[in-house]
Amino acid sequence: MASQAMPMAAMTTGLAEEAAAPHAAGAASGTYVARLHTSLEAVRPLWLRFETRGVCTGHQHFAWAEGIVERLLPQKAELAIVELRDAATGEPVMLVPLMRRRAFHHWVIEWLSRGVCDYAAPLLADATPWTRQSAEAAWAAALSVLPPADRIHIAGIPKEVSGVANPLALLSQARDSIHSHYGIAMDGDAESVVKRICRPSFVKALNKDLRRLDRNGGLALVEADTPALVDSIFGKLVELRLSRFRELGRFDLMAQPAVVDFYREAAHRGLTDGSVRIFGLRAGDVMVAVQYLAAHLGTLHALLIAIDQGAVPNVSPGLCVMGELIRWGRGAGFDYFDLSVGDQSYKQHMGAVKAVLSELCYGITLKGMAASEAIKYRGRGVAFVRDNPRLFKLAQETMQRWRRLRAGR
Repeated sequence: MASQAMPMAAMTTGLAEEAAAPHAAGAASGTYVARLHTSLEAVRPLWLRFETRGVCTGHQHFAWAEGIVERLLPQKAELAIVELRDAATGEPVMLVPLMRRRAFHHWVIEWLSRGVCDYAAPLLADATPWTRQSAEAAWAAALSVLPPADRIHIAGIPKEVSGVANPLALLSQARDSIHSHYGIAMDGDAESVVKRICRPSFVKALNKDLRRLDRNGGLALVEADTPALVDSIFGKLVELRLSRFRELGRFDLMAQPAVVDFYREAAHRGLTDGSVRIFGLRAGDVMVAVQYLAAHLGTLHALLIAIDQGAVPNVSPGLCVMGELIRWGRGAGFDYFDLSVGDQSYKQHMGAVKAVLSELCYGITLKGMAASEAIKYRGRGVAFVRDNPRLFKLAQETMQRWRRLRAGR
């Protein structure tokens, strides 16, 4: 069945020993009416309308979600896309792309992401401000139509999207996560934009490295603007990432063929709709860096980067491609460069602004509560290790040795 109208009195697990969700009863406050959709096609017209005329990020494009459903959805997972309308006017106000999947003998509701969406933000009809009260009413209505589950876990929730408060971040259950994201606003003339918006130390290092690369046979920023170039430059990105992560003893999503196919297909689609751009930075005959970006309105989202650290001695190819893309992006009319999730030092070196992401992680049943507490405990442990440099370095080295041993089997 493609869709289901509200209300639903309570969420249950479908297991005799589990209790019904206490917060779902009476969730429809009368402010919003929710409808559950279990297929993308059922919401395609509304989704595309919100995408073009409403508020969303490049991670919420319909084609991006379609690729996730076609290639990355696990077995027995179910789509749970909630459409919310104003109860008084009947006008649509929000789409919330969720999914339900089986996880360690229980059911979890999470974002329709599968690791390829940095941000969880509903598609909004317009830039009308949200308050905690309106967000709580919308979320209660959404919960009333969701399928039975044991817990909710939505990560990567930005506080704002295009200057509009993210309703998910306003919820009383939302908590700051251990993850942050960075971005930098771009304005004015493209040729001088790096000098104006980035830190002087970054500009100095960038110019020095660019000169070194140029002396290595000439410097060129190459856009993958044909199918052949997409395949060639994207192939180089995969090659460089797998080599680098193998060297570091770390896991990368690009080790999964389905993920590689997802990104490659999105890149080919970007040749038509401009939603994805790939650039390679070439020094002479050597591709020293590749950057994969999503584009939405005035924002460039830096999603994947790959570098050849040993191609040119004493040069940071990653900083060079970032600097060149800031110039290119501003020249193409973009006004914001999103550096995505992660506390990598180069982001602060550039002068990007940091913002902490929120998270929804709570149980509905006893089984779900236990799983959610375990996840929170693990998160606190990760944060403790990360905030202690010596312990963090030791943990990294230990994990690298363990992964290398596994790879050598």
